[in-house]
Amino acid sequence: MTATADLSHQPKDTAALMAKAFFALRVFTGLVWLTNGLAKLTGVGKFDWGFFSFTLINRDSAKAIASGAADQTQLGPLGDFYRGVVVAHWDVFGAFLTVAELAIGIGLIFGIATRLAAVGGLGLIGPIWIMLWPAGGYLWEYPAEDLFPLVLLAVVPAGRTQGFDARLAARFNYRWPF
Repeated sequence: MTATADLSHQPKDTAALMAKAFFALRVFTGLVWLTNGLAKLTGVGKFDWGFFSFTLINRDSAKAIASGAADQTQLGPLGDFYRGVVVAHWDVFGAFLTVAELAIGIGLIFGIATRLAAVGGLGLIGPIWIMLWPAGGYLWEYPAEDLFPLVLLAVVPAGRTQGFDARLAARFNYRWPF
């Protein structure tokens, strides 16, 4: 005779725990994007609070990252596009990047069109990662910090836990795609 554990409560508890975990991931990732967007908006990238110093990616840093990735890549057409369009027209692209990062951050923090916000983030960071991939950098830098959380948030409707996506889904008979 074997004893079996009563696991009838397990799926609901696990689902609630996962929802909370994705909520935390969504808000943290949103804060990363929002603070970098604010750094671009204010032009301030270095902070020293005495007990804690840190940097954020402001417009100048973002331009240097884009330019460096374009110069290092072995993918000629993508590097040419970044050099000839993105970096060459940085005033326009930098403004677009600032607005996009602020929108992505707000969308993720408040759970507004969460999947769209995550896909937008992937669209911004993906080409940089692709250009830097063969450059011999730290393997986990972009995947662990940027890509993996955004892929998860693009797949999972994380905005439906403590986010506006839950209200919008109910309003659209749960056909809300985000």
